[in-house]
Amino acid sequence: MSVKVRIPTILRTYTAGQAEVPAEGATLSEVIQSLESNHPGIAARVLDDQGKLRRFVNVYVNDDDVRFEQGLETATPAGAGISIIPAVAGG
Repeated sequence: MSVKVRIPTILRTYTAGQAEVPAEGATLSEVIQSLESNHPGIAARVLDDQGKLRRFVNVYVNDDDVRFEQGLETATPAGAGISIIPAVAGG
C-alpha cells in the first residue's frame, strides 16, 4: 500500500531535504523497511537496537498515535499519512 510519510527537519538529511516521501507497506514496520531501502540510515533514527520504536520518537498513522494502536504492526492503509515526530526537550 502506498502511503505518504512526513519527515521532520532533523531527518531530512536522509531524504535529500524532502519533507514528504512515498513509501510502501501494509503495516508501519513494512513502511519503515521501505523508507530504509530508499533512504538508508533513516530506520536507525526511528528504531532502537532491538527494532522497536525509539522512546522519544512519536509516530502517527493519520491522526492515531501508534503507541496506542498496534505499534509497528499498526495497519497503514493506502493513501494514509504517516508522521514521524521526534520529541523536543527544553526549558
